[in-house]
Amino acid sequence: MSLFMMLEPVMQVLQSQRIILASSSPRRVEILKGVGLKFDVCPSLYEEDLDPLKYRCHSEYVIDCASNKVQEVAQRLCAEGNKPDIIIGADTVVSMDGKVYGKPKTEEKAVEMLKALRGHVHTVFTGVIVDTGTKIVKFSECTKVFMAPISEETIKAYVKTGEPLDKAGGYGIQGLGGSLIEKIEGDYFNVIGLPLHSLCKHLVEISNNIKLIPSGAPAV
Repeated sequence: MSLFMMLEPVMQVLQSQRIILASSSPRRVEILKGVGLKFDVCPSLYEEDLDPLKYRCHSEYVIDCASNKVQEVAQRLCAEGNKPDIIIGADTVVSMDGKVYGKPKTEEKAVEMLKALRGHVHTVFTGVIVDTGTKIVKFSECTKVFMAPISEETIKAYVKTGEPLDKAGGYGIQGLGGSLIEKIEGDYFNVIGLPLHSLCKHLVEISNNIKLIPSGAPAV
C-alpha cells in the first residue's frame, strides 16, 4: 500500500485540521506535500543547545530536540491567538561510533565529516513529535547507511556543489549525495529527514480519534 493510500481514508479529517510543520527544511516540506497533506510552515526559533553526549541514546536526543522545536512554535502561535490543530516537528542527526554528526557550517567541516563516514556504516536518527493540543505523540526512527569508500577528490568535488552544508552528516541522499551511498537498511525518507511510514501510521491513529461535525450541523 502506498503512503498516499495509507492516508486516503482519513484525508478528509486531516484536511479539516490546521496543520503546522515546525521546520524550515525543504526536504520535509516536499515529503509531506508528496502524500497530499495541506499544511503551513512555521520554522521553530528554538536554538538547539542540548548536549547529545548527556543522553543514553541518540533516539532520546532527537526526540527532545524535536519536542523543544514544537513547544516553541506552539507557545508562539498560541500567544498570537493563532493556535493550530496539529503541529509536526522533527530533528535528525547522523551517528557513528558514538559520535554525532550534525549539519556542517563550513566546507572544511563537510569534508572532515565525509572523510570520517566514507567506507563505513553510520546510522541516521530522526525524532518526531506530533502535537494535537490534547495529545503529544513521540517516536523515533533509525536507518543504517552504508557509504562507499570514496576518494578525497570526490569528497571535495561534492562539497563544492554546496549540497552538504545544510544536511546532517554532510550529504543529501535524495540529491547528488545519493551517488556516495552503496545501500541503506531502513526507511529512505528517514535519511532525508522524516520517517514517512511511521508518521503516516500515527496520523491515521490521530485522525480516527477526531470527530468531524457534519455539514450544516450545529457545533456542540
